[in-house]
Amino acid sequence: MAKKSSSSLNRAKRRERILGYSLIAPSILLILAVAIWPVLQSFYFSLFDYRLNDPTKSAVHTDYSLDLEKYLNSFPFLISAIDNEINAGTGDANTLSEVKAELEALDSEIRSDEEAAAKYEKVNEILFNFDVPSDELRLVDIEGDVADQFQTTLNEAKASLVGIKDNLNQGEKVTGLANGLSEAIISPNFIGFTHYINNLTDLRMWKALGNTMVFTISSVAVELVLGLAIAILINKSFKGRGLVRAAILIPWAIPTAVSAKMWKFLYDGQNGIIAKYFADLGLIDRMADLLTTPTGAMFSVIFSDVWKTTPYMALLLLAGLQTIPGSLYEAASIDGAGKWKQFMNVTLPLLKSSLLVALLFRTLDAFRVFDLIYVLTGGGPANSTETISILAYKVMFAQTNFGEGSALAVIVFICVAIISVFYIKFLGADLVSDNNSKR
Repeated sequence: MAKKSSSSLNRAKRRERILGYSLIAPSILLILAVAIWPVLQSFYFSLFDYRLNDPTKSAVHTDYSLDLEKYLNSFPFLISAIDNEINAGTGDANTLSEVKAELEALDSEIRSDEEAAAKYEKVNEILFNFDVPSDELRLVDIEGDVADQFQTTLNEAKASLVGIKDNLNQGEKVTGLANGLSEAIISPNFIGFTHYINNLTDLRMWKALGNTMVFTISSVAVELVLGLAIAILINKSFKGRGLVRAAILIPWAIPTAVSAKMWKFLYDGQNGIIAKYFADLGLIDRMADLLTTPTGAMFSVIFSDVWKTTPYMALLLLAGLQTIPGSLYEAASIDGAGKWKQFMNVTLPLLKSSLLVALLFRTLDAFRVFDLIYVLTGGGPANSTETISILAYKVMFAQTNFGEGSALAVIVFICVAIISVFYIKFLGADLVSDNNSKR
């Protein structure tokens, strides 16, 4: 009987586990689709030399391929030009005949493959009608040794034509067509972890990471102190408390780009009110120092971020303060504890979970900062406020280097993951032990 009851209990627990996993399965799938999949895509692209400004690297290539569009835009015209030179009796007829024979042999080898021959005819017909073939149609996969042989033959033919170019009637045209033909071979752009090695040895990346850490630590520390003070203030009962709470949230409610543009006018070296006040108070030497010097620019973005996101920190901490029973403060007061002891022994211990959530959210948000700094300083002057997110944006979109930009995006993700683990592992350890002790 004991064995039967034990087996039935195990089956019941197994059914509960299956039910539990089935209930959270949609959430896990959603997390994978929204959060994990883009990171995996970025990691995949980071393994390639993927550049939109380079036609040979504007897509991910894992194998050698032949671009039939480039090939057919050069090959027929090159053969025709060589025939014209042979018929005109210019240059070295033997050399021209040998080059022509080599190129026609290559063309025959391309057509020997049934799939390549079918695409060859279709692309040729499309180009004849002045249309553009699709990428799927114009690219033909070839073996590596075939590509090497193809490229070697083309280089030899091109060298031969360059050697007799001065003796040809249309030497520039012939050599230009030969160059275009040699560009028809597309090599794999898989480079593995080269982007990560380059970034981790790049001083600009480390400077951007340092700027990010300075901005994150400084802004979050100030926001925590001010946010906690504001939360304690608006948690008290006083006349007009609702209006004060609503007014405090106004900076946070303003869109970040609008807020950054507003502060840019306030920091302006000629007409900025904040710049004038700081100069009058002697905090800066000139009004222009706020946006034109490295220290002034970093202070400006931190000050702007503190003004905007302190209300958010205060809102999170206010929610935690309102869960603390007032009877605890009354009991502490009866025991003779002053306001400071009540804060240290009652408020802070019971506010740990809210502090962890607020710090985690704000640290991650500050570390990934982009729009505020991009609008306010653009990462300048001299990259003194360039964060890792802005660097990734510049590399990926301004330079259209998707491979290296994706590597930087993955580095940002890894840093964010490390910060999350740090908060949960170390700062959250006390919370877990407290909960276990209460149970």
